[in-house]
Amino acid sequence: MPERPPLSPVIGLLTVSAIWEGRLAEKLRGLGISTRKYGLLGHIDATPGISFSELARRSSITVQSAHTAVRALVDDGLVEDATRHAGTASDLRVTARGAEVLATAHARLAELDARLADEAPELAAVLAASPAAMLRTAT
Repeated sequence: MPERPPLSPVIGLLTVSAIWEGRLAEKLRGLGISTRKYGLLGHIDATPGISFSELARRSSITVQSAHTAVRALVDDGLVEDATRHAGTASDLRVTARGAEVLATAHARLAELDARLADEAPELAAVLAASPAAMLRTAT
């Protein structure tokens, strides 16, 4: 039987990512949001009045996708779009309900962070210590 090559670090990272993204998605499902909506809501909360272009850039999606996603957040009562009319700067803000959902989502994420720290302390420490360094090498 031929010797198996060692596991690719990229494949390992993708596997771990898929597992934990699924766990986060499960936690967020009860709040009526997806991981993508959670990220968008977080960006809007951190930068009230953020433009659709900046929101798309930060989320690595197209501006058209940002408009569609924000429309869903508005329809769900999580975001307010006070943009006066097409062609003017956007004015996106998280509503009180959106802030509640976001706070609950943050708490559920903290539970997952603690679980990861218990199950894989070395991995959790590396990820917590150097996310900016990992993002720089990923681009």
